[in-house]
Amino acid sequence: MTDKLKQTRDQIDTIDSELLKLVSARADLARQIGQLKKGMAYRPEREAQVLARLCKANSGPLADEQVARLFTEIMSLCRALEQPLTVAYLGPRGTFSEEAALKRFGSMVTALACDSIDDVFRKVESGAAGYGVVPVENSTEGAVGRTLDLLLQTPLRVCGEVQLPVHQFLLALHNDLAHINKIYSHPQSFAQCHEWLNANLPHLSGVARVNAASNADAARLAAEDKNAAAVAGKKAAEVFGLSICAENIEDDPKNTTRFLVIGAQDIAISGKDKTSLAMSVKNRPGAIYELLAPLAQHGVSMSRLESRPSRTGLWEYVFFVDIEGHQQDERVAKALTELHEKAAFLKILGSYPAA
Repeated sequence: MTDKLKQTRDQIDTIDSELLKLVSARADLARQIGQLKKGMAYRPEREAQVLARLCKANSGPLADEQVARLFTEIMSLCRALEQPLTVAYLGPRGTFSEEAALKRFGSMVTALACDSIDDVFRKVESGAAGYGVVPVENSTEGAVGRTLDLLLQTPLRVCGEVQLPVHQFLLALHNDLAHINKIYSHPQSFAQCHEWLNANLPHLSGVARVNAASNADAARLAAEDKNAAAVAGKKAAEVFGLSICAENIEDDPKNTTRFLVIGAQDIAISGKDKTSLAMSVKNRPGAIYELLAPLAQHGVSMSRLESRPSRTGLWEYVFFVDIEGHQQDERVAKALTELHEKAAFLKILGSYPAA
């Protein structure tokens, strides 16, 4: 071993010892804060501020995303010393929903897999979980209708969002695709990989594509049948012991799914926030224009507008709107006051740090 190499390794050992002391000191302070403050240990606005500050100060060589991942894990560890946290997600293990939950909360939580989006809401509403993570829209396939419907009914609030780049993999017990006679996947994943499957596996079009309850469930089914494959995420391959036959098979390389974090608490201002609304209009000419006018008048930017049948009457719709800013911001508060007067129905789903 050269003197230079030994010197460098000694420097790393010294830094590691200092890091341990600093992380331990941070953890001790977090535990003290947990004893002093009231309410939930998870403070999305505070964690968003910490990550934003650290990424702004980052000079490399780690990328901002890597810095955020590192400190999310540190905060997850410190949070666990304050109060154990259970997070419900659409299971089983190996789904993109689980990946989104771990991206937002870190690994030091109890991750509770649920059979359906309804069950995620039920677990949080009953207190069996502190928070839930549910998919709300995909950049290729659009909105997840069931999540939108449940947001109208629940007393829970939206506490945060996660944007997860979604890469699809073709998985099987072996790499010999000639012996594959069926593919399992969730309908949305089939749609996201439609062109790739047609071009690369034309003999498996139509009835050979079998819908599953989730990507992870598709991987489970493929693990039980040597003549089956699954379209799922990379984590599902690890969970169910499958080989990766092809990777990144989504038609759109920028394919992204947005998830919402749901919980019982109202979130304070972080400095870079988003507010989600659900509203309906009175059935008269120009009603939608009148409804959106207060946003423009008060300089509030709208980032999303989605319509959904209201289920209360034929051809009646609820509009789901995302706007920039927190409901306590002056401009947003004024716009919301006017919206209350103009809308037939208005529900503020929550204000939370923007992803």
